[in-house]
Amino acid sequence: MTDSVSREVRRKTMQAIKSKNTKLEDNVSKELWRRGIRFRKNAKSLIGKPDISIKKYKIVIFLDSCFWHGCKKHCRYPKTNKNYWLCKIQKNRERDQKISNYYIENKWNILRMWEHDLKENFINTIEKIQDFIFQTMKKNST
Repeated sequence: MTDSVSREVRRKTMQAIKSKNTKLEDNVSKELWRRGIRFRKNAKSLIGKPDISIKKYKIVIFLDSCFWHGCKKHCRYPKTNKNYWLCKIQKNRERDQKISNYYIENKWNILRMWEHDLKENFINTIEKIQDFIFQTMKKNST
């Protein structure tokens, strides 16, 4: 099946996709803030600019979109320029792994959540994130 829009329109659409302050990230941030959890968003001083971070407790949380991070369940590669997209998403996955390894090696607490988890059951996923944060805070304060 061919693309339903021209190459120029598709290019502009793809260029308009943001890497921070996405709807998904904003919804998660607002809900965690409403629950009293204080954090930083996209901290430039941290490797990979985690979506959510709490330096005091060495917590980083990444909210990975299914397309850009190559979710095996939902990632659908565009039909046009397929080799480009295969390479692009593979590089993203390799970078994600390198960043995760960095935090693990440096004794940080890292959590990666998929976009589909948040879309399928937002409240349950928020509670998982909250539990991760509280358990880490409790572990680090003893």
